[in-house]
Amino acid sequence: MKVIKNPGRKDWETLARRPEIENRKLTKIVQGILKDVQLNKDKALFQFAEKFDKVQLEQIEVTALEILSAKYLVSDRLKAAMDIAKQNIGKFHASQKTGEQIVETARGVKCWRKSVGIEKVGLYIPGGSAPLFSTVLMLGIPAKLAGCNEIVLCTPPDRKGEIHPAMLYAASLVGISKIFKVGGAQAIAAMAFGTETIPKVYKIFGPGNQFVTKAKEMVQQQGVAIDLPAGPSEVLIIADKTAIPEFVAADLLSQAEHGLDSQVVLASDDAPTMHKTFIELEKQLEQLPRAELAEKALQNSKFILFNSIDRCIEFSNFYAPEHLIIASEESSEYVNKIVNAGSVFLGNYSCESAGDYASGTNHTLPTNGFARSYSGVSLDSFQKKITFQKLSEKGIATIGPAIETMAEAEGLSAHKNTVSVRIKKINNV
Repeated sequence: MKVIKNPGRKDWETLARRPEIENRKLTKIVQGILKDVQLNKDKALFQFAEKFDKVQLEQIEVTALEILSAKYLVSDRLKAAMDIAKQNIGKFHASQKTGEQIVETARGVKCWRKSVGIEKVGLYIPGGSAPLFSTVLMLGIPAKLAGCNEIVLCTPPDRKGEIHPAMLYAASLVGISKIFKVGGAQAIAAMAFGTETIPKVYKIFGPGNQFVTKAKEMVQQQGVAIDLPAGPSEVLIIADKTAIPEFVAADLLSQAEHGLDSQVVLASDDAPTMHKTFIELEKQLEQLPRAELAEKALQNSKFILFNSIDRCIEFSNFYAPEHLIIASEESSEYVNKIVNAGSVFLGNYSCESAGDYASGTNHTLPTNGFARSYSGVSLDSFQKKITFQKLSEKGIATIGPAIETMAEAEGLSAHKNTVSVRIKKINNV
């Protein structure tokens, strides 16, 4: 863990840099995968499963029997936990529904906007070293609430060619049955272009490693929408003297255990708190089953000592973290100063894992600084907005002259004429 004291503004760019694969190499690899799937479809998917997942699949689609069997392989305790998470996630996202409001912008001119679910969406659920069944809930629940007609789910299989039963149970819990044993950039390609087995979708959702993120970026350039740039996980914690070092260390490790390219950052104005957190971090690290993975991730991480909490917040807004924890008894005082963050956790008892699983907010969030311009996934992410307008005779007569004048000024005579012929009809000319 690197410790930096009072870095100047000129050093922030370097401190905010995330770990990454050399971009040219990454692009070339992903480009090859996308092209292979686009040309060879299912055949390419079987080959990539053997190459990357080390398994020879008999079929790509998960069967109804596999989904049914998963129900009996998941403990009642986990089922109950998922029920709580489903209820809270559903409640929070349902609250985002808005009614249609008809606005009369001028006399006889009525305008409104309607939310319509995207017909076909693809959900990518990372597997790898940890089966993220919680992401099934985070994406599946708002997709269903939004009214998406077709939901396709892709996730990598294990070396037995199986999907973790918790993944399958979570999918059935939210009503998803089209599930495919495909991971990585090849899954993004399959949903973007379609194969003999996997339907083509209109928008792709879900976090992933740098290969998945790059694949999403590249298919977007070919006309397939994506939710947001969501790559390797990250957290920034702002801790003052009222923070509890044991809690801060636990939160840092919760992100570090995600993967080698995860990044955790601690910013504080209190050296004793930082020192105590460091000691607690080493103590807790020894107890983790994924200690080796977390330890390697910590090599990409930093402890930064600033001379004030305001300076910590200023750096956080520059860094634009996926997750921001303000470990302070005065956390609510800083809310209005936060302008760049995916999701914010206030106070000593608001652990980041609450948002990951069961508080209700969505955990699919922008990473790598994209929180400066992107929001996390919400109900709106699964919908498109269609505007409507209806003009009466009085309406076209009211705004018609303005339209004619503007169209004429732009040299678009046919545009002007659409109004003119109607005005003549109204005036019986």
